[in-house]
Amino acid sequence: METTELIKKVRKIEIKTRGLSSQIFSGEYHSAFKGKGMAFSEVREYQPGDDIRAIDWNVTARFNSPFIKVFEEERELTVMLLVDVSASENFGTQKELKKDMMTEICAVLAFSAIQNNDKTGVILFSDKIEKFIPPKKGKSHILRIIRELIDFTPTSKGTDIELALKYFTNVIKKRSIAFLISDFIDEKLTRENKRDSEALKIANKKHDLVALRISDKREKELPDVGLIRVLDAETGKLKWINTSDPKVRDQYALSSVKRDARLKEIFTRCGIDSATIGTSESYIRPLMNLFKKRESKR
Repeated sequence: METTELIKKVRKIEIKTRGLSSQIFSGEYHSAFKGKGMAFSEVREYQPGDDIRAIDWNVTARFNSPFIKVFEEERELTVMLLVDVSASENFGTQKELKKDMMTEICAVLAFSAIQNNDKTGVILFSDKIEKFIPPKKGKSHILRIIRELIDFTPTSKGTDIELALKYFTNVIKKRSIAFLISDFIDEKLTRENKRDSEALKIANKKHDLVALRISDKREKELPDVGLIRVLDAETGKLKWINTSDPKVRDQYALSSVKRDARLKEIFTRCGIDSATIGTSESYIRPLMNLFKKRESKR
């Protein structure tokens, strides 16, 4: 992509997503993702309604008047974005490509993070680790992340989510908030006879892992448009499909339902919060619902 065009795209995404993170997501993000704990801030005079367990008895005895300890949340977090850049992310039949929606979501999360003084890092993956950007603070760092997401060309087409998770747990030692953003079209992960992913369990135990699944309507149902030739973007295989055959459409829809159920089962058993966002809808409501759900669980 030409530099001028890239700068325009980055600026457009910055204006949209920075505004959203300021006006909508920042407070919800802060509530949904807590810091490491509480740190002592100050001592002040006791006021009616204060928790008597917070009374500082030494200061109280010294001044012959009740004082309490005030604590503040240790806020600084590390936010990691694990982003699927496999070939299937270049698909989209509704408002936009999955890749474009993922870029905007990453930008919103990143701007929400820096507004809360959190660091942000990125792992781009296909069926290999494509790029690692270590976590840092600052607007220029976020703009670099957005540029990479817009203009990055992966060297491979497949998907290996477990590989990405293993790399993540090895390279990020400190506990972090991790958003795994993918369409989750990964047969290795969702095979019906496969045990639950150990990589998912380990990553969620060491970190706070959240799964954001980006989907497209045509991955769930086929339109009746006759005989068509389709390309599997990740394997490069071409296949003729008769979409006028009701059995073909039913089987396609059934496969999608089974994949959805399997993913839901995996996330539930591994204790991972998740949200599914379609390319035909706004990502605002699903993200807000996810944040509120997390806040209510605390």
